[in-house]
Amino acid sequence: MKPLSVSQIRSIVDGELIHGSDNVIVYNGAYRLKQVKNQNTIFFSKTVILDWESLKELFPMVIVTNRKISQNERLENLTIIKVNDVEEAYWKFVNYYRSLFHIPVIAITGTSGKTTTKEMIKHILSGEKTVAATNSSNNSRTAHLQYLLSIDDETDAAVFETAVGAPGDVLRAGNYFKPTIGIITNIGAHHLNYCKTLEAYIKAKGEMAEVLNHSGVLIINSEDKNSKKLDLKNFKGRIIKVGTDPSCHFKANNIQYCKDGMRFNVQFKEKNYSMFVPGYGEHQVYNALAAIAAVNEIGIDLTEAASRLKTFQNLNKHLQVYKGMNGSTILDDTWSMTTTSLEAALKVLNEVGKSKKRVAILGTITDLGSWGYIIHEQAGEIICQNGVDVLITIGEHARIMADQAVKNGLDSKIYSFKNSILVYDILKKILDEDTIVLIKGDMYSKPIIDLAVKIRKKE
Repeated sequence: MKPLSVSQIRSIVDGELIHGSDNVIVYNGAYRLKQVKNQNTIFFSKTVILDWESLKELFPMVIVTNRKISQNERLENLTIIKVNDVEEAYWKFVNYYRSLFHIPVIAITGTSGKTTTKEMIKHILSGEKTVAATNSSNNSRTAHLQYLLSIDDETDAAVFETAVGAPGDVLRAGNYFKPTIGIITNIGAHHLNYCKTLEAYIKAKGEMAEVLNHSGVLIINSEDKNSKKLDLKNFKGRIIKVGTDPSCHFKANNIQYCKDGMRFNVQFKEKNYSMFVPGYGEHQVYNALAAIAAVNEIGIDLTEAASRLKTFQNLNKHLQVYKGMNGSTILDDTWSMTTTSLEAALKVLNEVGKSKKRVAILGTITDLGSWGYIIHEQAGEIICQNGVDVLITIGEHARIMADQAVKNGLDSKIYSFKNSILVYDILKKILDEDTIVLIKGDMYSKPIIDLAVKIRKKE
């Protein structure tokens, strides 16, 4: 955080100093008490703090509040700023802080590929710039302030994930970050427990256009069927399309699987650039295209971007390849589970597993609410379309995928279990050096994650 004095902050939030000193310097900010982890933090407090004793080790501390302050709260090394409305004061502070920095800020949303695309952008830019970014996939709305305050005078660019758990989430993130470049990687079917319908979910992703204030630059996947349904008629900024279609501004061609990743060419402004991206799958090429388009907007030419992209390290549990039990090959994709990522993973299984017996171990898709049955049926259709030799599902809803795959004509050996207890014994019997296994669940599916570790060959 760029340091600010209490005197400066009082001016920003139109507050009155009722205890402490105008000379205290603030280096951190918090909107929730549990976020106060360091000294010299400004905390916007709406409620009475009951346990001051536990906070004293974090003093000096600055409180912004609209409450009446009792005499026993006027503690040494505690500064108190009184305002009429804490929420209003908070947003004055946020808006002022963001206005201090005139740098490119990239916001990324999408059903799949957000974290990978963000990490690619960060990796490419970090070669010559100081970059503020979301930590891993920690894109919770409660962390927006911390990420905003990670920008300081040394920051050259910032890239943040803006996830959708419910309508309004991208708009709220935009109130903090005010991005100049927005990316929508793709739109599948997820978080329907709060968005209720696919149309509402698409609209929630489309909030990115509003976040850009209908100006700036919006990067989209031209071939993603749900991205084509976005209402962008009022968007007055530039739209950059990435994909394989001739109409794309960044067009990929000659896509090939190779050792540890994908080779492809990018056609941009009538020139061709050779690229390699670590990590398997055509979806990885689309992630790279979005990243390349974004960094190019910031001034990184494609030759330089290609040089840096090839040293990118693919993310943990994102279709990582391991040696498995009995000489088998394991594709560990236990990071997320959506129909979009499932289709991508099955395509990788088929491509990497040519001439091998293909086994898919699949868990439940979460955050679907009343759409759970329908989306798992759609997942079953995807499984049938791509094909596997052995299908193992774990979880009550995951069984729906297996039933639907059979209904659609999948003629394979199928096992469905409520939990993972019996799966290991089956794998011991069916895995060998001519077998490749895709194991897929989300980061909260501990039994599937544990199973993935268990079937990998111990180093």
